[in-house]
Formats: sequence, structure tokens, C-alpha cells
Amino acid sequence: MRCGLRGRQAQGSSLDSLRIHTQLITDSIEATLRTELYAVLKHRALRSICDVAPVRVTMDRTLRVKVIDACGMTCTFCHNEGTPVSADNHARTAGEFGAVGRSGRVSIYLATNGARFVAAPVFPDDSFRAALAGLRDALGFDEVHLTGGEPTLHPKLAAIVAAAREEGYGVGVTSNGENGAKVLPACAKAGLGRVNFSIFGTTPGELAQVQNVRFRTVSLAARKIEALDRSIQVATEEGVGVNANVVIPDRSHIERVHRLLDRYSPQVSLRILSSLADGDRSLDAIDELLGGLGAVPREVHVIAGTSGFRITYTLPGGRLIKVKHIRPLRLPETCASCRFNNATDCHEGYYGIRLYRAPKGTFHVGVCIQRMDLCLPVDEFLNSAVCGEIKKMREQEFHDLTAQIVT
Repeated sequence: MRCGLRGRQAQGSSLDSLRIHTQLITDSIEATLRTELYAVLKHRALRSICDVAPVRVTMDRTLRVKVIDACGMTCTFCHNEGTPVSADNHARTAGEFGAVGRSGRVSIYLATNGARFVAAPVFPDDSFRAALAGLRDALGFDEVHLTGGEPTLHPKLAAIVAAAREEGYGVGVTSNGENGAKVLPACAKAGLGRVNFSIFGTTPGELAQVQNVRFRTVSLAARKIEALDRSIQVATEEGVGVNANVVIPDRSHIERVHRLLDRYSPQVSLRILSSLADGDRSLDAIDELLGGLGAVPREVHVIAGTSGFRITYTLPGGRLIKVKHIRPLRLPETCASCRFNNATDCHEGYYGIRLYRAPKGTFHVGVCIQRMDLCLPVDEFLNSAVCGEIKKMREQEFHDLTAQIVT
């Protein structure tokens, strides 16, 4: 018995009832109840809009999979999904890993997160399918999000997409766009649903500024932006959903959003991400941006069981823009004694489950990129207390959140 489940049939009926419950949530919500929701979520972005925008609550059923570590960028803020940069650490063992190496890439939490392995490429083989099936059956996952490194550098990305689809998952990818024009047509045919393109600079100068000093050249950055634009165009032409994600650390970055709105058609969904490291400076800048754009709140989407939530706004003319925030969600037992469990040191809260493949082929499940020492092999995780804790917390939070907004 895994995660306290009585079997797949019982779990399926439970998930079906939760989906029905989600669908029954009304948009006609009393203002007092929305104010209570703000108090529960404890995020300032909700303070002024909980009484005017409808609230939608769903349950987190997304599994994140690091399919490759390789990347052609050297962004100075990269968390690299918590694992060491493989190119710099493939010959090292736990305790010897270095956060910075000859590649110029970084893994910003590596010095303190206790990582015990480097991430090896995932392949669309039986062991990958077994890991997907086990996590699907235990936790009801129905979506997989492929990350890296840079997933479009994986030579078998389309086959990985197809394997995940065959296991019953919808599939998304996060990409910097450097190789998307080449591989996205095949991925689209394999069933890829959407790509979240990460925008690290809207001009060559901006992009170069956030790269390792040895690679801080405008000409290289210009080529990367050209590749990104081609990838976005190809994804759109192939009918794949496209999101363009941009982080706003402070008000000096506001102009970037205006450039993106001018550059990309409404077919590209623009998503603004707050910067946890910059705190109120980032939130103040987002408020200024939205006010300047004349943005009107349209919907609050809260995802039970993950720290991320989204607010959708309508711009004059009808275009939509989304803002993604992080709220202080914790696992009640696993996070309780963590040394990072405070408002300053915990950057992501409990964001969800990540799947990694170690060099010897073992798949590991991680629950926090700042605590990679908590990673467990898949079979151990499925029979662990933390698996049951996640399931219980996710369902309890769904119940508690919906209770705040259902009349």
C-alpha cells in the first residue's frame, strides 16, 4: 500500500470527486469570504483584489522532470533544479561538488542544499515509464513539466514527450528557446501541449548582463535572442501553447514588459514572475507596471498543494497578462524543523515534486531544491511518510481553500 491509498480505483474516484468539487466553485463569491482567503494565503498581492476578482481553486497534479543538465546559457541566478552542474562535477562525488566551474554555469543553492548526485539525462525507456506510472498512481499526477538545464538540447526530447503522453500525462516544457526551432515540430507531433519560454533579457545588452563574465558578450546574447524568437514563432505555428515568462526584480525592469507586449502577438501569453530575492521591491514594481498598463484583475487561480499561485489581468483592448507569485506554503512535518523554515531563508516554500535521474540510472524524487538531501529513490519515496504527508496536505488545503470561497 502506497501513500495510504486503498488502490488505484479508490484513488480515481477520490480524484474524480475533487475535480467535480472544483467545477462547482462559483464565481459569485461574497466579499467577506474572499477577504478570509487573503488572510489564509498571506500574500500582499491579494489584499486589494480579493473582493473584486473571482477565485478558482484547483489541486496541484504536476510532476516536474529534469530531463537534461546541459545548457547553453550561463545565467548568474540559476538554481539548476538544485543539482550540481554536470559538466563541472561529473567526476566528483557528494561532498566534493563545486557550485561554480569551468563551464561558467552555477547552481546557486549547491553550497548548502546537500545534493548527493549530479543529474543524468533522462531517456524514454522502461525505467522512466515506471517512475511516471508509480507517481501517477500514488499522487494522481496528470501533467508532467520537463525542465533542465535546457530541455530542447536533449536529442530524444520528442520521444520523452511521447512516453509521458502514453503514461497519461499532459506535457509542458520550460525553455530558453536556444534550440526550440529544431526540435519543437517533432515535440508537437508527439503531443507537447505548451512551452514556457524564459525571457532573461529583451535586448542583447540585458541578456549579456546576467551571464557569466566570460560569456558576457552582446553578439552572443543577440544570437540567443534571435534563437528564442524563432522558437516562439515555430511553437506558435505548430499549435503549441506559448507562455513568455519574465521576472521583474525592481522598477528598472518595467520597460522590458512593454517591449515584450510590443514584440509578441496576443497568441503569446505573457507571465510576470515576482522575484523572491527582491521581496517588496519586486512587488512594488509589479504594482506600478499593472497600474501603468491599466490592468484589471480578472481571476485569482490558487493551486492547492503548491506555493505558486497566479492572478490574471485584462489590459485595455482585451489582452490578458498573468502574474505568478509564491506564497509561504510548507509541508507541516518535513518543513517544521528545517533550518531554512523562516520568511528570509526559504525561497520557494513547498513548490511540488521533482523527478531526477542519477548517473547509475536510479530515479530520485525531490521535494525542495534547497534541501536536496531529502531526495529519495522513487520506490522508497512511494512507501515513505513524506509521500503520505504530501497527499494529505494537498487534499486538506484544497478543502480549506474551497471552504473560503464556496457560498
